[in-house]
Amino acid sequence: MIKRDIWIKVIKDLYEFKLPEMVERDIKISELPIKRAVSIIGPRRAGKTYLMFQVIKSLLGKNIERNRILYINIESDLLFGCELSDLRNMLELYYEIYPENKNEKVHLFLDEIQVVPGWEKFVRAVMDNENIQIYVSGSSSKLLSKEIATGLRGRTISYYVYPFSFREFLEAKGFKIETYLSSSQKAHLLNLLDKFLEGSYPEAVFFEEEKEKILREIIDVTIYRDVVERFKIKNIKVLKLLLKNLIASTYFSVHGFYNYLKSLGIKVGKNTLYSYIDNFSDEMVLFMLRRYSESYKKKEQTIPKPYFVDNGLLAVNGIESKGRLMENAVFLELVRKGFTTENNLFYFDSQKEVDFVLKEGGKISRLIQVCYDIDDFTTKERELSALARAGEELKCSDMIVITYDYDGTEDYKGREIKFVPVWKWLIG
Repeated sequence: MIKRDIWIKVIKDLYEFKLPEMVERDIKISELPIKRAVSIIGPRRAGKTYLMFQVIKSLLGKNIERNRILYINIESDLLFGCELSDLRNMLELYYEIYPENKNEKVHLFLDEIQVVPGWEKFVRAVMDNENIQIYVSGSSSKLLSKEIATGLRGRTISYYVYPFSFREFLEAKGFKIETYLSSSQKAHLLNLLDKFLEGSYPEAVFFEEEKEKILREIIDVTIYRDVVERFKIKNIKVLKLLLKNLIASTYFSVHGFYNYLKSLGIKVGKNTLYSYIDNFSDEMVLFMLRRYSESYKKKEQTIPKPYFVDNGLLAVNGIESKGRLMENAVFLELVRKGFTTENNLFYFDSQKEVDFVLKEGGKISRLIQVCYDIDDFTTKERELSALARAGEELKCSDMIVITYDYDGTEDYKGREIKFVPVWKWLIG
């Protein structure tokens, strides 16, 4: 049980806390006219806490009294072991300190709420009985989704937070986006693009000289520790080998990795490997992209392509290919735009591969090919022929090639194909 004096300290200290300077995220969270909780979901170190601070700053800008805003970091050392009853005690004590707010709307922020078993019961009770707008954040996509679905029965609006988008990255670097760029501005933009393609975790962006150290810590401490502790994993060696192989692979076969481990004399079941992949996905570190098929069964049987939540995880592990880094960046931007690997984002492979297939309104809406070096004739021919073939098979005429810096439209065998520089596409 959290002691009363600890809660008093947590509640009162907030009003002496100075909000830090922050990059305005592209995610806009509006005050809701109906009783729904706001859930902010994202991987560790992506900026969920700062997004909460952004909302708090917005509320203060609307002249909402500071004592009507309550921010609780559940993972604070002071609140170690926080339980459901502690949350109830906290709220009672808050109203004891500020009785005048019982008749006012209060904004309650609960950061990393997933560590409290049964948290959704507290949130539901508060929404039912109090004049409180609740904001919760968490680092586990499945855990939060499951509890939201069962405990809150759709009474939430969810926002997903990822490392900086290119637009946010440019703002963090002080680069002003203009419609027309001079030669020096364009050169500076491309230089920043190269840095962005090496990762955009906020902390690594602001402390560039410590970037590798920060990324190593995110992998070794945050990712491994969270996965091991949350899912009680015993075979840490296999877990680390799995992540390294996923990072090194453009396609990933569990069967192939199973045989590789077998050749090393490491015994582990395939189901265990599948569960480890699910664990990384649950931490929102890994995404597995499936080949498009009208048949759900066939889609699930295809060999997936692994993508990661930040290019820094690839770069710090020796991935230098600009093409691979560009492709991962494009994938992440599609995820930011709301596409999901479960419903409407796929790859396609019919002898020749198309990187991304987008599905909207029940039909294929766009085909995207990512190609760093479009100057090479053989490469260009390969990419365009793959698009044309897929366009014919999938009955899709909207086809684009995302390049490093080539912009234009070309006719290829009677089909119009657009070429868009990745920096322009990312800025959107």
